[in-house]
Amino acid sequence: MKSDWKFGILDDAVDKGSSNISLNKIKDDDGEFPVFGAKGFVQNVSFYQQENQYLAIIKDGAGIGRVSIHPEKSSVLATMQYILPKQSYDIKFLYYFLNSIDFNKYRTGSTIPHIYYKNYKLEPFPLVSKEEQKQIVAKLDQCFEAIDKAKANAAKNLENAKELFQSKLNDIFSQKGEGWVESTFKEICSIITDGTHQTPKYFDSGYIFLSSKNVTSGKIDWDNVKYLDEEQHNKMYKRLAPKINDILLAKNGTTGVAAIVDIDKVFDIYVSLALLRPTELIHPYYLLHFINSIKAKKQFNKRLKGSGVPNLHLKEIREVIINYPSNIAKQKEISGYIDKLMVGTKSLESKYQQELKSLEELKKSILQKAFEGELIQLK
Repeated sequence: MKSDWKFGILDDAVDKGSSNISLNKIKDDDGEFPVFGAKGFVQNVSFYQQENQYLAIIKDGAGIGRVSIHPEKSSVLATMQYILPKQSYDIKFLYYFLNSIDFNKYRTGSTIPHIYYKNYKLEPFPLVSKEEQKQIVAKLDQCFEAIDKAKANAAKNLENAKELFQSKLNDIFSQKGEGWVESTFKEICSIITDGTHQTPKYFDSGYIFLSSKNVTSGKIDWDNVKYLDEEQHNKMYKRLAPKINDILLAKNGTTGVAAIVDIDKVFDIYVSLALLRPTELIHPYYLLHFINSIKAKKQFNKRLKGSGVPNLHLKEIREVIINYPSNIAKQKEISGYIDKLMVGTKSLESKYQQELKSLEELKKSILQKAFEGELIQLK
C-alpha cells in the first residue's frame, strides 16, 4: 500500500440516498426523465429524484453489489441505493472504487439477499487529490479497454464454438433421401409419458426422486436429488419404472433439455419430466443428440404452452418429427461422431470460459492495486 496515502472510509467521500419508486407507482406515468432498475432502463416518467450525475448500487435481490453510473435528472427503483459523490471526488474514481469491493461479505438474507450502506460505508477509502483520482481513472480506463476487447473476443469465440457445433448437428439431422426415414416421436418410442402429478412428501433418505432440475445440464444430476419413502415409491414405480437407455426430457420450466439414463438405478420422476423409451428403430443416443439439437428445440418452442412457466404437453412431444437413418449401425456411427464433436466443443468452451474468468480476475487484481496506490507513480 502506498505509504504517503491517507485513508478514511467510504462515507467520507459519498452520501447515500434512498428511492421509494416502485414499478407499480410509475406504471401509468410518462415524461422525459428516465428511471433505471437492476437490468437498466425501465421507462421515462414526469419527475426525477437526482439533479446531478450519480452512482447506484443494487441493494436487494439478484445482482446485489452491481454498480452503475446514471445521468443527471434521472432516478432508480427502490431496489437500488443512491451513492452521491461529495464535491471533491470524481464519479468515475468512485465507480471503480466501488467495483473493487467484495459485496458478498456484506450480504444478508437467505431468500431475498440484501446489502446495507451502514455496513459497507466503513470500507477503507484513499483520500487522494482530484489530480491523482483522474490519473488513476485514466490508467484504469486504458487497462480495462484492452481487457474488455479481450473479453469480447473470448466471448465471441465461445459463441462461435457453440454455433459451429449446432450447425454440424443441424446438417446431420436435416439429411433426407435414400436410407433416411422421417418419423414422429410416437412412432419410434414405445413409451412417452411423464412422472407423478402429485407433489410427494420428501424424506432425508430413501428412493431417489428426480425432476426437471436434475437434467438441465444435459446429464442427470444424481447428487442433488430428493428422496421418497417406500410407500410413495412403490405406487409410482408400479406405474412407471425407468430403466437404462430411457431418455428424460425436461417439459416444464427449462424445456427441451434431455439426458439419458446411463446407469442402473431405481428412481421415480416428477411431472416436470417426460420419459421417452426408444424402440428398436432408433438408437437411444441418436435420439438424445437430436433432442438436444437446435432442430429439435425449434419444434419444441413452437409447441410450448402456457403464458407463465413454459410447458411441453405430452401430445406435443409425441408429434415432434425426427430424421434418422433406417440402419441402426449408421445411427450408432453418427452418435459416435457427435460424441467426438461434443468433446472437442466442450474443450474449446472450457478454454474460452477460462479466458473470460482469468480476464475478470485480472480486472479485480488491477482494481486492488489501483486503490492500494500501486497502479501509478506520481512525480
